[in-house]
Amino acid sequence: MKTAVTGGSGVVGTAVVRHLIDEGHKVRAMARSDGSARKLRDLGAEPVPGDILDGSTVRDLVDGCDWVFHVAGVNQLCSRAPEEMWRVNVDGTRIALEACVSRGVRRMIHTSSAVTLGEASGEPASETSNHRGHFLSEYERSKWEAERVALGTAHDIDVVSVNPSSVQGPGRAGGTGALLLAAARGRMSLAVDATFSLVDIDDCARGHLLAAERGLPGQRYLLSGVTLTTRRLMSLLGEVTGRRSSPWYVRPSALEAVAPVVESIFKLLGMQAPLCAESARVLLSGHRYDGSRATRDLGLAYTPIEETLSRTVEWFRDEGLLRPGHA
Repeated sequence: MKTAVTGGSGVVGTAVVRHLIDEGHKVRAMARSDGSARKLRDLGAEPVPGDILDGSTVRDLVDGCDWVFHVAGVNQLCSRAPEEMWRVNVDGTRIALEACVSRGVRRMIHTSSAVTLGEASGEPASETSNHRGHFLSEYERSKWEAERVALGTAHDIDVVSVNPSSVQGPGRAGGTGALLLAAARGRMSLAVDATFSLVDIDDCARGHLLAAERGLPGQRYLLSGVTLTTRRLMSLLGEVTGRRSSPWYVRPSALEAVAPVVESIFKLLGMQAPLCAESARVLLSGHRYDGSRATRDLGLAYTPIEETLSRTVEWFRDEGLLRPGHA
């Protein structure tokens, strides 16, 4: 099977490329830099230079392919340039879809996000959840609109959406993965007492391939293996690392008052804020996702959280990220 992947050098895209190649597919993947191209070649994929916002290079990427995995996207909270995130997430999806249609691609698998479900605070969410009617962040808004572009109009192509919760595992040390790294280093003195859902990076990749093979056109499949509290996560990490962490737990509601102040200070300094009004809203709302449809309809088996954490910590160790003094 000839396949193409946008965002193939990112965390999720790399895992998708690797799983495709392991299953014998011929893979082309978009590369925005020489470093990305080398990484893709090392995986066994054919790199195609280009950018998701350049329609001509996206058409070159997908030409002759049966499946296209549109993984490229920007995931940020407290973004200083939300318009760029909107262009990549929304316009990039439109460009990818139009390229697929123009080149006769049979099926596009769209990497959306669990946040597009927009469930009410405290409620468990599934593919059938009613959206709350407002957005907690610009990221959520952009991914919701991108999914509407991908699924909302009839095209001469099958489109299937996969909606991962927080993706964790080997290969991720930035974003929310930085919190796991800090805890694994024993440097977590402060933590937000929140509830959230995770999916193993390999389960996320397998979910993409299963959606390509078995997913129904126009449907979305939530990929989420476990829901747990920060306290439970810290306890499990302590068992894996042998470092028992006892951070001071802060209620998400306490962040609402200080978030605008922190955001304003960092804006004046011209720096990315570690906390802002929208990240406080996300933490206060929390997330509880039900990924069982992917198991029932696609056959996806989820990895136990203990195994995910063990593999992640081992990867941190192999990369030298747990060495004393490592930045």
